Amino acid sequence: MIGLGTYAYFWQHAEGLSLVGAFEDARAQGVELFQICDYAPLERMTDAELRDAASAAHDHGLTIELGTKGIEQERLSRFLELAEVFDARLVRSMLYGPGSRPSLDEATRILSTAMPAYEAAGVSLALETYEQVPTRDLLGVIDAVGSAALGVCLDPANVVAQLESPRACTEQTSRLVKNVHVKDFAFARQDGWVGFTYSGARMGDGLHDYGHVLDVIRPRERGINEVVEHWLPRQADAETTIRTERDWTRATLEYLRSTL
Repeated sequence: MIGLGTYAYFWQHAEGLSLVGAFEDARAQGVELFQICDYAPLERMTDAELRDAASAAHDHGLTIELGTKGIEQERLSRFLELAEVFDARLVRSMLYGPGSRPSLDEATRILSTAMPAYEAAGVSLALETYEQVPTRDLLGVIDAVGSAALGVCLDPANVVAQLESPRACTEQTSRLVKNVHVKDFAFARQDGWVGFTYSGARMGDGLHDYGHVLDVIRPRERGINEVVEHWLPRQADAETTIRTERDWTRATLEYLRSTL
């Protein structure tokens, strides 16, 4: 399933768009999947507000996935509770969180303790590929835990800062991928021609060979959801930034639909 996530609404949320407003916009674009990922207000909502948000998602015909950062036992337990509220079947996270950087052995122990509850609830935990943890180390932890409910959220763009190849990351993780983040990316010379900026790009204008992801991961055949997000730098003003963000979303959805 192709979906949108809160990172596709980063600047719109910054300008006051509510979570329910994002649900409404996603549905208006013909999307049936929404990933609430690293959305800070989620963790401050009351039980009643959470129920209302879940009800709104249901009313708009949206399947929900959740996302957070970190694998502390309390965090994983809390997001499993939130998954029940939203009837979410997947939680995306990262090995490191705010104030938490477990060693690989510690991460293995924490996840080994946490995963039986995820398995029992029928919820997958997908750990994202990113620059703070080499892909081989991430895979080593997942393999050591050995849970069928534990896998990878593949985002090939993130690993470039680890001096890894996006294509190699895709190939290395393919057997364990449970979720895919979709965004284009590119390098650009900084002003003055000193150094480069690595940032997001409109889908099709950057360096991402998403066809390679489709060929290697085969997400549609394997039932792996593809979630659109962006690395959009702030533009000259809020209006231009939001207009660009919406344009990038439309372009990415059009690209993904053209590959179906």
